[in-house]
Amino acid sequence: MSGAHAPRDDADLGYPASVATLGGNDLSYVDTRHGPAILFIHGLLSSHENWTHLVDRLDTEHRVVIPDLFGHGASAKPVGDYSLGSHAAILRDLLDRLGIETVTLVGHSLGGGIAMQFCYLFPERVAALVLVSTGGLGRSVSPLLRSATLPGAELVLPVIASTWVRERVETVGRAVRGLGWQPSADVSAAWKGFTSLSDAESRRAFLATTRGVIDPGGQTVNALSHGRLTTADEIRTLVVWGTRDRTIPVGHAARAHAIFPGAEVVLFEGAGHFPHLEQPDRFAGVIEAFIHG
Repeated sequence: MSGAHAPRDDADLGYPASVATLGGNDLSYVDTRHGPAILFIHGLLSSHENWTHLVDRLDTEHRVVIPDLFGHGASAKPVGDYSLGSHAAILRDLLDRLGIETVTLVGHSLGGGIAMQFCYLFPERVAALVLVSTGGLGRSVSPLLRSATLPGAELVLPVIASTWVRERVETVGRAVRGLGWQPSADVSAAWKGFTSLSDAESRRAFLATTRGVIDPGGQTVNALSHGRLTTADEIRTLVVWGTRDRTIPVGHAARAHAIFPGAEVVLFEGAGHFPHLEQPDRFAGVIEAFIHG
């Protein structure tokens, strides 16, 4: 049984957020409600806030939908399935609820893996695909994420994510900023994600999500194992990557051609794992040019 609540106002969002009840759990999302739809899918330990700064930079012809995935942001964090396929199915249900037939998918990191899974399961719903520093194209991933899959991580995480630890790290951060150091987009986004693990539900969802796609050796879900999708030639695809990505190596970008032969690859020189945060104006321009191309 699915339903939707009236939009709620939240000054921190910048845009009114709505809540849809999907599979018995509340999914929070932003929806600008007009034009051809673009669905933005955030990555692990992120939320819709990774994307909302782009809405004003994109032209007003498009309907922008930005959910918080289950286990993230303001959405529910149930005990259950956090696989790529489950996330893709929930996004399909959201599109159905909003009356959207086809959509351009923009997925970052974990969100890119979900977007590719969506293409695999529901290719007829995909107008175009944008993969940003995406997971799912090889084993390599940062040691920090691999460590979350080790035995005992559920015991260590509450300690390092505790208020006591966070307050002391923030004190050090303020001190070094006072000396002129400015955190990169990667550092800022990673810290914001880390601070979201202050409650047990969020930590449980994080571990379930991470262990669904990563093991101590690296990424376990590889889109290349599917080979080319049957409709891959028909899905216009753009791949965006930062050349200094320390979470997922930029070398993975070229591998998208094995799945989407006509994919366009754009590298953001000097950017890290979050090129859409580090170079937002350029990112919005690249997205617009691709969609209108």
